[in-house]
Amino acid sequence: MRSGAIAQKIGMTRVFTDAGEHVPVTVLHLAGCQVIAHRSMDKNGYVALQLGAGARRANTVSKAQRGHFALASVEPKRKLAEFRVQESDLIPVGAEITADHFMVGQFVDVTGISIGKGFAGPMKRWNFGGLGAAHGVSISHRSHGSTGGRQDPGKTFKNKKMAGHLGVERVTTLNLKVVQTDVERGLILIEGAVPGHKGGWIRLRDAVKKKLPDGIPRPGKFRMPEAATPAQAAATQETAQGDSAAAKERT
Repeated sequence: MRSGAIAQKIGMTRVFTDAGEHVPVTVLHLAGCQVIAHRSMDKNGYVALQLGAGARRANTVSKAQRGHFALASVEPKRKLAEFRVQESDLIPVGAEITADHFMVGQFVDVTGISIGKGFAGPMKRWNFGGLGAAHGVSISHRSHGSTGGRQDPGKTFKNKKMAGHLGVERVTTLNLKVVQTDVERGLILIEGAVPGHKGGWIRLRDAVKKKLPDGIPRPGKFRMPEAATPAQAAATQETAQGDSAAAKERT
């Protein structure tokens, strides 16, 4: 199980295939997605990576959070998220995940907060059919009709589908294909629509219902901060690969 990534939704556009067909895509930007901390089995009871993305002013961060980011030697982040991984797929703290972490053609699951629609009626919110256009129906064609029985049960059950607030919910869309990646600009183009508004934060992960393609990078594609020398970055990469091999031998 590899780590996912935190991206920011830029908007939608389209790309053309070699056959001339256009494919609608959503553009996601990896805004400095870095590893902030590790979660270990001995200390936390599970193995995971804590990632952070997006810039944030230091004066808007609490003292405790500033200390947390200082341990990882990274700038304060706007968005944090955890991804469960195998011990062999841990990425070094401080590493920045790049766009080629996901391969072109692979499937991913994306999670975001849906766009808020305000107060909506039952036809828009629950896809109700509405009432009849004639036969005595007056000024209530889009209403939901009866909400409960008469004397039995004599009440409206909980969770009855009625008019109410629509949107601003956590939504996960499965099995979206990666169409294109741009490592230099940190862009990932996903086929189809992604939940959320422009500028919203999206969580990407490998599709749980699809097989990973051959040649997928393990534990992932990343680069160390610019402050690190090429020799240090290479040593860190070798250490990560060594840890992955050792973990595989233990399992």
